[in-house]
Amino acid sequence: MSLDGLPDYWLWLIAAALLAIAEILVPGVFLIWLGMAAALVGLLTLALGFGVAVQFAIFAVAAIAAVYAGRRWVTRHPIETEDPLLNDRASRLLGRTVTVVAAIDRGEGRVRVGDSEWTARGPDAAVGAEVRIVGAVGTCLSVEPVRA
Repeated sequence: MSLDGLPDYWLWLIAAALLAIAEILVPGVFLIWLGMAAALVGLLTLALGFGVAVQFAIFAVAAIAAVYAGRRWVTRHPIETEDPLLNDRASRLLGRTVTVVAAIDRGEGRVRVGDSEWTARGPDAAVGAEVRIVGAVGTCLSVEPVRA
């Protein structure tokens, strides 16, 4: 027996349910895999009556194995989306024509993209020149002059 007279296996099963609920509330955190490990420990403890030390050892091994297996599965089966660049703003800007707001001198300057300014690298260009975004590394855009 353990906390408030509940058998150990119930605590593991409750923990598994709480972890599954937490995964629903905060998706993408991998709590579901820890919940599966907790459920496994609860079921094994119910069936075989393991002691507390063995339960925690099984949980540690099962959690590592579950997270590893889950990570492999997610890598091999990526979630398809209609907008794969949703969280990659710089890549979404490729091909856009923007205006130079701080002259690109010796390969570096600033351009206006919508209502913000971004660092830009490319051939020298004067303030007001139009350039096309051809690449991005982090928050620095690679640009080239727009040819008429």
